[in-house]
Amino acid sequence: MKFKKVAVLLLVLSLWSGTMMFADAASQRVRVIINGIDQDDGGLIEDGRTYLPVRQLANALHAVIEWDNQTKTATVVKPNVHMFLFQDNKVFGNVDKGYQGSFKVFSQIDNLKTDIAAVKVSIFDPAGREKVIQSESVSPKSDNFWYATDPIDYKFESSGKYAIRFSLKPRGSDEWTVVSEKLISSR
Repeated sequence: MKFKKVAVLLLVLSLWSGTMMFADAASQRVRVIINGIDQDDGGLIEDGRTYLPVRQLANALHAVIEWDNQTKTATVVKPNVHMFLFQDNKVFGNVDKGYQGSFKVFSQIDNLKTDIAAVKVSIFDPAGREKVIQSESVSPKSDNFWYATDPIDYKFESSGKYAIRFSLKPRGSDEWTVVSEKLISSR
């Protein structure tokens, strides 16, 4: 009796390991780099095609994902968002370490193919800490609009890259999606 159980167990394990080896040979993990950033999840090659996680791809491309659970459809929307930084009426850009001053962010949004409830503009220091510059509810009437923040007084305390990020919150969602980024260098 014990011999039959051991034989069945060995047969099951042999079949399982053979299946796993075949599955590994049929699909390969690949390294994926998007805009110079190595993606954590990577991708798979199966039957000569490369597959990537949609959320990972959308985040890397600063796009919004809409998920329809009823039809099992993922829609990726990439609006055009152009940001300009101004100090008084002059263009604002790179700064010296320790600089403190006031600036505004002006954003032009077009090709918006999704319904949004709010926008947010934030600055992230080189350590990744976020300071919200401005956030508010919006109801754009068309696929394009402009958005300007009030002036923000900010001190660039350390050297490195400061990211200004423009985020959208799709209507019916609690998640913010970054759709544009502009960098300020502090030296």
